[in-house]
Amino acid sequence: MPPLRTALLQSSGQLGDVAANLKALDEAAARAAAAGAGLLVAPEMFLTGYAIGADVARLAEPADGPSAREAAAVAARQGLAIAYGYPERDGDAVYNSARLVGADGALLANYRKTHLYGGFEQEWFTPGDQPVVQAEVGGVRVGLMICYDVEFPENVRAHALAGTDLLLVPTALMHPARIVADSVVPVRAFENQLYIAYANRTGPEGGFEFVGLSALAGPDGTARARAGRGEDLVVGDADPELLRRSRGENPYLRDRRPALYTTLA
Repeated sequence: MPPLRTALLQSSGQLGDVAANLKALDEAAARAAAAGAGLLVAPEMFLTGYAIGADVARLAEPADGPSAREAAAVAARQGLAIAYGYPERDGDAVYNSARLVGADGALLANYRKTHLYGGFEQEWFTPGDQPVVQAEVGGVRVGLMICYDVEFPENVRAHALAGTDLLLVPTALMHPARIVADSVVPVRAFENQLYIAYANRTGPEGGFEFVGLSALAGPDGTARARAGRGEDLVVGDADPELLRRSRGENPYLRDRRPALYTTLA
């Protein structure tokens, strides 16, 4: 099976301007496709901006709303799968969500952030309750998480046990927590024997300062692609053959003793 070339968009887009962010997504998708990518991952809350405060109630849309249809059209027009973050309205609830559409524009998966970070998220969002959401892209089993979720080892281990090969993590990691991008994400990939595509926002926005440092981390614990602090589009390969060999050599999942861990929950 050939590698799945994966592009990470590191950008904060335009705060509160959905049309401008959809245009930026289209432009990034065109660049990613020209680089041979079959998948583009955009950051958390990319369609609206993150620091939107009470505007989250106005900007949130249903999972199949007009912005979702336009993002699907972008994927079909550029010929690659796209994952992106957005605020999702479902009845009276609003979720911090990530949506994955295929290269034909078809919905592949929708994930609702399970671990909400800080006062803004806890005030305006409802936590999701489905920890493992998966789909297939180019023969690779991909899973979805959002930002803070990946910092909980149980979350990533659940994906590893469910057979996820590439974990997509739209992110809004803030200063001074760059240790997550520098160290935690590569370690999560190593200890769970999977790839992690960690696509972050960058620069100042409202009262936040995003650190960038997006990365495609491999099962060997290295960053196969890494952005700096500014706006960027980086590309790397999620290689099923490398993953197969690494899983054969790394015994973590085989050597687990689940009966000893029951008190953790």
